[in-house]
Amino acid sequence: MDYAAWKLFIDAAELGSLSKVALAHGTSQPHISRRIGDLEQQCGGRLFQRTGRGVTLTELGQRIEPQVRAWMASTDQLANDVRTSAGTPIGKVRIGSLPSTAHPLVSTLTKQLRERYPLIQLAVREGQGSQIETWLEDGSVDLAILYRTDETPKNGDTYLAETSTYLVGAAGDPLTSRRTVRFSALHNLPLVLFCRPNSWRNQLEQIAAARSVALNVVLEADSLSLQTHLVAEGGIYALLGPYAISAASRDCRLQSAKLVDPVVTRHIALAMSRLGQMTLACRTVMQLTREIVKSGAGGLRRAASP
Repeated sequence: MDYAAWKLFIDAAELGSLSKVALAHGTSQPHISRRIGDLEQQCGGRLFQRTGRGVTLTELGQRIEPQVRAWMASTDQLANDVRTSAGTPIGKVRIGSLPSTAHPLVSTLTKQLRERYPLIQLAVREGQGSQIETWLEDGSVDLAILYRTDETPKNGDTYLAETSTYLVGAAGDPLTSRRTVRFSALHNLPLVLFCRPNSWRNQLEQIAAARSVALNVVLEADSLSLQTHLVAEGGIYALLGPYAISAASRDCRLQSAKLVDPVVTRHIALAMSRLGQMTLACRTVMQLTREIVKSGAGGLRRAASP
């Protein structure tokens, strides 16, 4: 396995252009094309489809990309392990995070890593639930902070905090002026919800169906910023957790009421990719994350009210 050649493969998959890869590596496009061609000959099939606008992965390329990423991550960590002294965590740890938990949890994690484990490098990607799940499945991230709806952790997840669900409206909205609102009040209420697939939305729809409540979804949007800005203008409502509301309230005038009868809970979980290796650096980041949450420094132990 030629690490340098497969690095070109990954770069081409991400950049979508052999000329951009050549520019990034300080070489020529024909040279990159030849190196990719050598890989394709070794694999016995085309890895990229050449188009007028660049390159895209073929079915074969898509199939092997996750394994190549996992192998490269393993190789990088092996090199780090060889260079480091015994017991010293070193290397890159890739984390997928919800926007609502990126600050202060991930920012606190970054600060403490720099102070205590300066040889660990974080690479943080923000996304919504289904997007982060995809990153975990294809090995694009090693760890992820995301929501789970199951009562008990699965597949090695660690639950960091439990949150309730709130109906969010514009400042001054009468429906959200009280501390709580019954789930039945959602019947035919104009809502903006996250796009499918989304496990939380599935949970809400199951509860609604069991109680004959019609969820009137007038807009689907994965952007938390778009959701909250639309809600702040009035006439539409969102269903969010307390940390998302807290983050959005810095830019929007919102008010919220906790959903009751029933209370709809979720768990903020720390999940691991099944494709990656549990390196010392990963274990260190996981342990430090748990310590931050336990101490309250990451903001997840505050009272579950926005």
